[in-house]
Amino acid sequence: MTGDTAAEGLRVGDLKSSLAGPFTLAVPRGGVLAISGASGAGKSLFLRMVADLDPNEGEVSLNGVSRASLPAHQWRRQVPYVAAESGWWAQTVHEHFPATQLDRARALAERLGVAAEPFDGAVERLSTGERQRLALVRALILDSPALLLDEPTGPLDPVSVERVEAVLRERLAAGTVVVLVSHDPAQGARLGARRMRMVDRKLEPET
Repeated sequence: MTGDTAAEGLRVGDLKSSLAGPFTLAVPRGGVLAISGASGAGKSLFLRMVADLDPNEGEVSLNGVSRASLPAHQWRRQVPYVAAESGWWAQTVHEHFPATQLDRARALAERLGVAAEPFDGAVERLSTGERQRLALVRALILDSPALLLDEPTGPLDPVSVERVEAVLRERLAAGTVVVLVSHDPAQGARLGARRMRMVDRKLEPET
């Protein structure tokens, strides 16, 4: 932290790669940016570039701390990326959470409508919606100052969407920056989001 309130939040300057950009934008603390656009337009690529998961160049900072000043794994814990289809590397769900965070993860999962049985069971038995919500829980327990969410409620029913948005509003109220890809304009409105559209791998204001 620098103490400069103008530097707080997520700031992206001239972020680009051979595939997309350049991108320049700022999302303040407690702010949310909702990105829409056609399939293949570059929405997921942009999130992955911010998280430094794909090759890119440019300036990215969070609350005054430059991405370049941190080891890659530390940066990714500050801005966890939740993919539309997240990876799972162990057979059972609970193996994907630190033992010290299991109780909290279960409580968060329950808030999002995932009961104890799926949480303690095998990953292969999860529904698409359960996988998506539990991937979000994996990011939420990090208590990171930013979240990069790729269609976090795409496969969910309206009740589950409402539960996810309630948790996101709590994080926003606490100062978390949220950048999400969503094809539902009503979702951006419910979260008070600034809305932009990805067109030909560049961002433009949504009209």
